Amino acid sequence: MSAVAIKMYTEEEYLELERTAEYKSEYYRGEIFAMSGASRYHNRITENLSGEIYLELKGKPCQSFSRDMRVHIPENTLYTYPDLLIVCGKPEFLDKQTDTLLNPSVIIEVLSPSTEGYDQGRKFHLYRSLRTLTEYVLIDSQDIRAEVHRKGSDGLWILASEASDIEGSIEIGHIGLTLKMADIYAQIEKLD
Repeated sequence: MSAVAIKMYTEEEYLELERTAEYKSEYYRGEIFAMSGASRYHNRITENLSGEIYLELKGKPCQSFSRDMRVHIPENTLYTYPDLLIVCGKPEFLDKQTDTLLNPSVIIEVLSPSTEGYDQGRKFHLYRSLRTLTEYVLIDSQDIRAEVHRKGSDGLWILASEASDIEGSIEIGHIGLTLKMADIYAQIEKLD
């Protein structure tokens, strides 16, 4: 039996390929992983969140970016595309291309069946290496459920806010936004 060799890439090779690719991929420790497409519910939830966050940030020194803004974590080599992110203050970019952000304040991931375990586990662990990250928000696309994890002044992460019914709400404290679950899940007829 022979082993199959895995092609390893440098970060520079990844960026060169990624910037001309027709589809998005993540990079971690020399490996490139193709990202799958999102479902209708995933996209609807992302759009709902984007609208609510835009209104909250209007006129404030923070801005949001959606799924096409790549984030890089130099401490662990991850390059990834969060569903939504918020940066407060001046955005810091990897290079003059300004397509790879280094300093997100809040990251929001909409969970899909294929990414739920990764987003809640390993990816959250990798995100915690970002010195600027203060909150990590998880929104379920298959069920009405949301969580906000917040970094305390001691550097420890806690579950700061959660909701699991349409009447509930969650709070993104970093920007002072309370999100109603009814607004997050608007225009979704039923969840499986």
